[in-house]
Amino acid sequence: MKFEERLSDRDAWSIGDGCSAGRVLDLLSTKTVFLVVRECFYGTTRFDDFVTRIGASAPAVSRALKQLKAAGIVAPVVYREPGSRARDEYRLTQAGEDLLPVFLSLMQWGDKHLQDGRPPLSFVEAGTGRPIQVRVIAEPAPETVCDDIEIRLNPAWQRG
Repeated sequence: MKFEERLSDRDAWSIGDGCSAGRVLDLLSTKTVFLVVRECFYGTTRFDDFVTRIGASAPAVSRALKQLKAAGIVAPVVYREPGSRARDEYRLTQAGEDLLPVFLSLMQWGDKHLQDGRPPLSFVEAGTGRPIQVRVIAEPAPETVCDDIEIRLNPAWQRG
């Protein structure tokens, strides 16, 4: 990447705390927070299921959900099973859904550089089976949304 001419002197300017990437990292500040978002993309909605699937403590998951709720990434939806008290499920908001490219980019990078060519999951277009890839493009292209993606277990994957 190159800076436009008026920004070429890096000592003459700073965006400091205004950096969007820094703000995203502040929001997704812990592994638990990021894994809660991952589980939301995977369809997890209930507190106990987050705890089980992430393997984090209940207090850590509770803090993560509160942080994501305060940031408008997840929203609670009340449900009630017969004979039980009302409880909250957590669902991604539009802002949460907009994290899909961020999530997939990190997965794609990890698949390429950390999995020795054997990632556990693949993400494909549900209708065609074509692999989903995140790319930097210069012009608008058709957008793929969560409901268009199928997650598959890679047959070649073997646990570490």
